[in-house]
Amino acid sequence: MAHFHIVLHEPEIPANTGNIGRTCVAAGASLHLIEPLGFRLNEKMIRRAGMDYWDQLDVTRYVDYEDFMSQHPGAKIYYASTKASRNYTDVSFEDDCYIMFGKESAGIPEEILRENDATAIRIPMSPDIRSLNLGNSVAIVLYEALRQHGFAGLQTEGSLSPD
Repeated sequence: MAHFHIVLHEPEIPANTGNIGRTCVAAGASLHLIEPLGFRLNEKMIRRAGMDYWDQLDVTRYVDYEDFMSQHPGAKIYYASTKASRNYTDVSFEDDCYIMFGKESAGIPEEILRENDATAIRIPMSPDIRSLNLGNSVAIVLYEALRQHGFAGLQTEGSLSPD
């Protein structure tokens, strides 16, 4: 089973982080939170959005971006941004790679994007909209990475209950 890491750089909205945490549990992914956070992790909004899955989440917190980078030297990191020139469907996501998303109000800082232009990716969208919801963006890119690995380890078929 392929394993992916979702990184949220300074997330601001607890409901988004809760939803992303639930998505990570469903996808077998780890969640990494780079501080400062715009909320406390014990807020009810996170628990509500993450439902009863939050205690199953593999989550790690970092003091700042430098702390995150120092703990993952040499890691393959993709930087999701509306400012990137390459589409997320144009890359092959490696097992155990990291996919970073920026805070809701400003995205990933431009200095980080400039340093990592070769691995910056975007989701195509109408030019009339600034960005997608953070939780939706994470789901789109994460499930593309999972699709590329055949959804290994995930339940791919459902069934109806008998009448």
